[in-house]
Amino acid sequence: MKVGRIILLLFLGLPASPLSAEKINVDDLSAYLNALTTLRAGFTQISSDNSLSTGALYIKRPGRARFEYDPPNNALVLAVGGQLAIFDPQGNTEPESYPLSKTPLSLILADKINLAQDRMVTGHEYDGISTILTVQDPDFPERGIIRLVFTGPSPQLRQWVIKDQNGDETVVILNDTKTQLSLPDSLFNIFLNREKRKSKN
Repeated sequence: MKVGRIILLLFLGLPASPLSAEKINVDDLSAYLNALTTLRAGFTQISSDNSLSTGALYIKRPGRARFEYDPPNNALVLAVGGQLAIFDPQGNTEPESYPLSKTPLSLILADKINLAQDRMVTGHEYDGISTILTVQDPDFPERGIIRLVFTGPSPQLRQWVIKDQNGDETVVILNDTKTQLSLPDSLFNIFLNREKRKSKN
């Protein structure tokens, strides 16, 4: 994929004109994330090999997230109960499971977020449109780095970039974001989703 195409996609989730006149401070970003109890959005994912995927994202804090990929991918990723369960696109009904705490996604899903006190902020920048926050767990740097992109003046999470210990980056761009919704727990239930995928095979 051409670099220009990737750059264009990176800004699909951002507003056409600046919504913030200055950098959003860390305390306001912490307050925004703590108040973000539920979220539903479409997403575009750009993987390290430049492949594109789209789908729907559901977040129910604390601790729960669902990445539902569109066909032909059909992958499903669930975060619940401290685990990250990945149902692969080949339709295997048994997911691979990893500790959520070992992924940068655990930051967004944490029960209480205090970015200043947690010593995890390694970068806090403003590019004239967006505030970019770079976060890494100082005690476990091998868990990777996440860059969160917000616009304002009232903070809105627009995208994030995850960089793993191998240097590979995955970009997730959000669109049509809705918050403060009623999301059923069944969306995040690994057993129910496993049975549902079995019934389709």
